[in-house]
Amino acid sequence: MDAVCLRFYTLEKRKLHGTLVHDWLLDQAQRLGLKGGTALRASAGFGHHRVLHEDRFFELAGELPVEVEFITDAAGADRMLSRVKEEPLPIYYVRFPVESGWTHEA
Repeated sequence: MDAVCLRFYTLEKRKLHGTLVHDWLLDQAQRLGLKGGTALRASAGFGHHRVLHEDRFFELAGELPVEVEFITDAAGADRMLSRVKEEPLPIYYVRFPVESGWTHEA
């Protein structure tokens, strides 16, 4: 099966409409009919501001990167990206083709 990976990057305490951004992204994907999504908290990372965030610094609690990923078809990725772009909060994303499937029938 040919598919698309749509991945968003945010910070773990960042909020949109009073909800953590990673939770909001997962909720929107469910509402749009995407089949699944995953939010992964990083142990370290830096972005365009060049600030390194690591989980060993107590003062950076809540500042770790979170990656939210969806494997879907092109139409699902289009719907999700359109929905996110409606919001005032800038969220970095990447989108790329992937091959996906099951190793055995489920």
